[in-house]
Amino acid sequence: MKIAIEGCCHGELDKIYETIEYIQERDNIKVDLLLCCGDFQAVRNRSDLKCMAVPLKYQKLNTFYKYYSGEKEAPVLTLFIGGNHEASNYLAELPYGGWVAPKIYYLGYAGVVNFGGVRIAGLSGIYKGHDYLKGHFEKPPYGEDTKRSVYHIRNLEVFRLKQLSGDVDIMLSHDWPRGIYNHGNTNELLRYKPFFRDEVEANKLGSRPAEDLMNHLQPKYWFSAHLHVKFAAMVEYQNEDSDRGLRTTRFLALDKCLPKRKFLQVIDVPQQPNTPMRLTFDKEWLTILHSTNHLLTTSPTTQYMPGPGCEDRYNYTPQEDELVQIDTAMSADYRIPANFEPTVPAHSPANDTRNVAAPCCMVNPQTTALCRRLRLTDPHAVLTGQQQLNIHCVLPPPFPREPKNLDEVDVSLMEPSDLTYTSLNPDEIAVDLDDDDDDDESNNSVLNSLPHCEDDVAIVVASGSQDADISGILLTEQSDTEDTAADAKPLTSSREAHSLTGESGQPNSVEESSTEKTSLNVPEKRLSDSGETGGTGKKFKRRNAALYQFMAEDD
Repeated sequence: MKIAIEGCCHGELDKIYETIEYIQERDNIKVDLLLCCGDFQAVRNRSDLKCMAVPLKYQKLNTFYKYYSGEKEAPVLTLFIGGNHEASNYLAELPYGGWVAPKIYYLGYAGVVNFGGVRIAGLSGIYKGHDYLKGHFEKPPYGEDTKRSVYHIRNLEVFRLKQLSGDVDIMLSHDWPRGIYNHGNTNELLRYKPFFRDEVEANKLGSRPAEDLMNHLQPKYWFSAHLHVKFAAMVEYQNEDSDRGLRTTRFLALDKCLPKRKFLQVIDVPQQPNTPMRLTFDKEWLTILHSTNHLLTTSPTTQYMPGPGCEDRYNYTPQEDELVQIDTAMSADYRIPANFEPTVPAHSPANDTRNVAAPCCMVNPQTTALCRRLRLTDPHAVLTGQQQLNIHCVLPPPFPREPKNLDEVDVSLMEPSDLTYTSLNPDEIAVDLDDDDDDDESNNSVLNSLPHCEDDVAIVVASGSQDADISGILLTEQSDTEDTAADAKPLTSSREAHSLTGESGQPNSVEESSTEKTSLNVPEKRLSDSGETGGTGKKFKRRNAALYQFMAEDD
């Protein structure tokens, strides 16, 4: 099967689907599945924009509402995880995943599904140490702090993913696993993103929980986005003390949907014989959700997960009797039902009112149905008083008890400089910038050129037969004929063929367009993802128009 991987979506669904349709026609292939690595921006109406942590000038409806309303239908089944620029109120309605529109499925805070025998897992959000041990306490309408903390990953989801025992074929995360840059062409990465150097040298760039998950799950593929650059790496595991043997994870980060950016890649993955191309629940994952439901809280207080040395059970890898219980609850039918239904009105261009109220906390029927079937807790139902936490759900306060789970100590009891990702990345939106300035239309003109962009835009397509080994990613070349006809095409592929790994087994360098090469020497800027310093933070004023014109092109 052909699976398309996309980096940061940023609401540009029309352009992404047009790109896929062009590739299918050009290469005479059919893409079976699209995976998006965050910043999806499932904005249904202007009210949702009030829950998206971006400056006012970046609050745009884009095109998702057309798919939500039924005006358009996704041409390919689409799966996505959340990032740090989302309509978080809508995604929070689906903590265990669900349809945000017909044929567009969200994996939830964390989730595992199967498609054609390929097991796909995902972790939504980004890592911030000061929120990692908290419960899911945020509810709309969000304040300026909860608007950001709501998309920070929690230890519960990481703990649940670590209970998986079977192989994971594909893992999705928004931010990169920490240290992944040590397994690829680091010099090439720093040539395009020199402001990463200090964090790379200090081994602080990326997510520590994602690094831990990668080492634990050892998936065949790991795809990420967030840092707005294409980067390939390969991680090998010896596993000398287990029966897993030598394993390899092929990592690929992709850019966002803009001209001259490498934001989309198609890989060839063998379909499991006699398995239909259908999206299904993962039985082991549903069992883990059920057995760990008592660990979920809606409190902002610190909450440790059980570990070795605790009196509570800490290994929730499903036992046979637990799997049988889920079989009974699901009637042995793991097909994900097409039960999407809108919960709020979609945007109507004919009645475009900009002065709208912030949305309230809502319960989604899809979540209600799954929770009833598996006896799960819906955080939104608890926060709105429609459901109560089981009295056994709340673990005793972690203090004065000294935590005995060494994994928790590793990510929570370090110095603040070690536990919080604070990349000085000009590509990332600075959410504490002054939003009162007039929007400069020229800042956003670059998006208007899609899909009629130059032939340097990086769309690379996998080649290989249906029985190709899942261990490699092969990319096609662009012919001279394609190059000369570029002006007549909406999108074209990269000029050169790049394999994710070369003959030596090491990742090849990633070639960027000349547009990025001329935009490297940019002053560093502060990322202010949340009010983590407490109090009222200082706002940074615009320093010069040239700098912010560059930032607008990157954001």
